[in-house]
Amino acid sequence: MAVIHPTAVIEAGAELDPSVTVGPYTVIGPHVKVGAGTTIGAHCVIEGHTTIGRDNRIFQFNSLGAIPQDKKYAGEPCELVIGDRNTIREFCTFNIGSPGDKGVTRVGNDNWIMAYVHLAHDCEVGNHTIFANNSQLAGHVVVGDWVILGGFTVVHQFVRLGAHSMTAMCSLLFADLPPFVMCQGQPAAARSMNFEGLRRRGFSAERIAGVKAMHKALYREDLTLERAQAQIAQLPATQPETAPDVEMMTEFLRHTSPQRGIVR
Repeated sequence: MAVIHPTAVIEAGAELDPSVTVGPYTVIGPHVKVGAGTTIGAHCVIEGHTTIGRDNRIFQFNSLGAIPQDKKYAGEPCELVIGDRNTIREFCTFNIGSPGDKGVTRVGNDNWIMAYVHLAHDCEVGNHTIFANNSQLAGHVVVGDWVILGGFTVVHQFVRLGAHSMTAMCSLLFADLPPFVMCQGQPAAARSMNFEGLRRRGFSAERIAGVKAMHKALYREDLTLERAQAQIAQLPATQPETAPDVEMMTEFLRHTSPQRGIVR
């Protein structure tokens, strides 16, 4: 049976699986859906059109599903969608989407989100990410799988972070961060590739060598972005095992805005 503290307020219309746990003084709005096995701590407010999947651990003092901090928002039924097995620590704020984009703020599966993290409207977070304390995402930010954000990282609106990338503490991103790249600074500059993270995730020596070759083309040979892309695209001809990683990198670079560019 659901374990709901008698001081919690569950508004009519909310859909909670019978196995959900809700702590004291939490408020859950009428358009909220919560999946099996999820636990919600004390003093949380979960509102709006918010859908939360299975086996999430939501700690105390979180605000999930509030309207976006967007002056153009006029009450449209936008959404927040959170997947499965996420850990959301204290004092996080995740807003719903906005009608100026897809209308959905989305968090994937198996993410580890520490205290005071802010996800603004229309952000998209992949799977297996780690957001350290006080990571702050402006609107429309896209975060790929396995990304790690150092504490106090701040990301400008519409910026994208590619899979397996990583930021150091207090990084400030105004440009897209390509897959595999580690960055640091204000504004952020590329420092290396996330080789240790790739080893821990089972990347072979051959694939890591391909990532090193992409890093060299992007950051060590003084090439324009266009020439670097062309050089990267040729890697699978001599290193076939690099093909999926090269495809991910070239696809990411293909969608980079010329005005925003990449972290260099």
